[in-house]
Order: sequence, then structure tokens, then C-alpha cells
Amino acid sequence: MKSRRMKHEGVLHTALSCDDILCNILIRLPPKSITKFVIVSKRWLHLICSSSFRHSYLSRWRVGFNLLGFFVCNSLYLGRPKGGARRPRSEPALPLLSSSREGDDLKFSGVLKKLGYFIDSSDGLLLCGRHPKTYFVWNPITKQQHKLPHPRVHFEELCMAFIVEDSPDDEICYRVVRAKCESRFEEVYVVTIETFLSKISTWCYSKLRCSSTISLSPWTSGTVIGGVIHWYAAQGNIAIYDPYHHEKHIALVKLPGPFDFDEQVLGESSDGCLQYGWSCKAGLQIWVLEKGFDGYSSLFSTNEQSSLSWSLRYKLNFKIMWRKNPTLATKCVTRKETEILAFSPQDSKSVFIRSGSSIYLYHIGSGRMEVIQYQGRGSSILSDFSKVVPYFKRAWPQSTLCCGGNSST
Repeated sequence: MKSRRMKHEGVLHTALSCDDILCNILIRLPPKSITKFVIVSKRWLHLICSSSFRHSYLSRWRVGFNLLGFFVCNSLYLGRPKGGARRPRSEPALPLLSSSREGDDLKFSGVLKKLGYFIDSSDGLLLCGRHPKTYFVWNPITKQQHKLPHPRVHFEELCMAFIVEDSPDDEICYRVVRAKCESRFEEVYVVTIETFLSKISTWCYSKLRCSSTISLSPWTSGTVIGGVIHWYAAQGNIAIYDPYHHEKHIALVKLPGPFDFDEQVLGESSDGCLQYGWSCKAGLQIWVLEKGFDGYSSLFSTNEQSSLSWSLRYKLNFKIMWRKNPTLATKCVTRKETEILAFSPQDSKSVFIRSGSSIYLYHIGSGRMEVIQYQGRGSSILSDFSKVVPYFKRAWPQSTLCCGGNSST
């Protein structure tokens, strides 16, 4: 019995000493369990925090996100022409309404003063800068910033997208896309883009073809779902571009509704579909672009007519919402200004709602609302030119042992 037990322990020790076998075991554990095993040893910590294991694990399990806070973006200063509005010295270029301890650390670290204006975020990384030449990517793990080389092409008006890519090693890879927005009224079937690839540290120029006339909405950031970029376009359309598709094609999909809403947002549903929400004074609606048998691939074929359609998943009357949450209703004095703010990432069950300077998370299933407490309450987020953008980071163990990438301060 003793020799059999020793033999069994020896086999177990040998198995756990092999990274491939250990990964095979750990990848089968649910997200609530996996985070507890980082304290076993430095080896386990390094293995679990590595990009390769994270990529394999996320392809099998859906991991949640942590809300760090909200960035307040004032569009008056984007692409400011000569003689345009200047930001007063008393107003921070990159104001953060922190809702977590990590957000507090970022807010008071002083690093935000060095990054310019908020442009976009992806997987916790920040894309900031000053149009049209200066851009930074800030890594919350390494606490370092990487200054991108100046773009090669000048765009008078543009929209952008930021994608953190999966990498087989521990290096953090990303791409930044700048797309030209045509302000002319003539028919345009081409979108000019410039893409920065962190792997080669350079900008690449290309043109995207569209089967119909297209005009992207300037000074906006694209919503990225599965590496596919979704931009707002003129005449109530969404422009969809897959950087990894062999066709240099950009597709247009008509949004549902009359498009004269107070606020509209894009996001990813729990089942990986494009999610579209709009609100007016009466309430909000949430629509989902249903996928075909090949996902959204049919959109990028110029020879086929897409059969994808929108379906209404949720409809909410704001009066009923406040009636179901009487405690919050008595505290909120600006209920008439209620509007949809943003979706939670990869989530169809909750949505952020803003009413004046108050921000709430509304749970669709239960109808319950919770107040999001943040530092900076009473800040200037009531302006018509201000957009409040939530800042998320994936809830995944992190270690400086796994920090990679080309960063410089």
C-alpha cells in the first residue's frame, strides 16, 4: 500500500511538473477557481498569468470585467481647428471618475496628465493622445506608456479603433486604426485607413471598398467585437470592418429605428452579437444584429446580399423603471434627463444609465438599479459636448513576471 501510494504521488508530481499537463488541468477549472491557484507557487502564477494560457482559457470560458471608472470626453477639443475652443487650464485633459481602488491609483498617479485626451480602451490598455499626430498606449500592468510614431497620412476628420490582439507569447500586441471621414457630399465608395501594428511598430496605408456610398461619423471610436470594428456612419448606418478578412471590404448595415434619439450606444451581447441601444425621454430599446450560419462573414462578400436582421431584445419605459426603484427615484432630481450610457462588456443582462451627474447600473432581468459611486461627483459631465465612457479591465490575475511589450516612459 505504501509503495503504491508513493508511486501514485511520484506520477502526480511528474505530471504537475509538466507545463502542458498542468495547463490541461487548469484550463478545465471555472473562473472562480482559477484565480485562487496563483498563490501555489511562482511557477503557477507565471503560467496562469501568461498570455498563451489566458488566450486558451478565454476561448473556453467567459471571464468578467472590472469597472475602474468613467472617462469624461469633451468633443469640443477633438481635432480643434485654429481659433477653435481651447480647454481651460482648470479642466483636466483626461478627467477620470474613479469607481475603484485601482481607478483611484491611476487618477492620483499623475500619469493621466501626460497622455493627452482619451480616445479608446481595449482590455484595460488606454489609447490617448492629441489628433492628428500624437498617440500613446498606456499599459496598466507595466505602468508604462508607449508613444506611437507619427502617422504618415493627414486626415482632416477621422474616426479610430483600438484592438488588443491575442498573442502566442507573453508580449502584448495591439493595432490602432485611423479612418478618414469624408465631409464632401459627393458619392464616395472608398474609405482610406491607416493602421499601426505594434508587432512591426509602423503605420500601414490601405483603402477599403464599399458596395454603396459611405461616410463615417468623425471623432468617434469604433466598437470592437471579436476583432471586428463597428463605426457609426451617415444616414443611420453602421460600418463594419474586419481587419483579418482577406477582402479589403467595409460593409454597411442599416440601424433599426428613425435615428433621432438623444443617445445611442454599441456593445457586445452575451452571445457575441452586435448590440445596439438607443434612448429618448420616454425610455430605451436594445436591439441585436442576429448572426447567420457563418457569423457576420457574409457581410464582407461583395457578391452576396446579406440576410442579417435586427431583433428587439428589450424595451424599457423610464417611468416604470423609476417606479420599481422608489428609493433611488426620491434621491434623483433630474429624472427627465435619464439616458442610456453604455453596455457592460459581453453582457446582455445589464446596462449603464445616466441621469444628470448620477450613474446607475440597471439589471434587466430583475429591474433593479444600483448607484455607481465614483470620485469626482459633481464634475462637469452635464455639458452637451461631454461623453462619459466606462473604463473596464478584464478580471484576470496579473503578474509583473509576465509583462512584455515595447514600452517606454
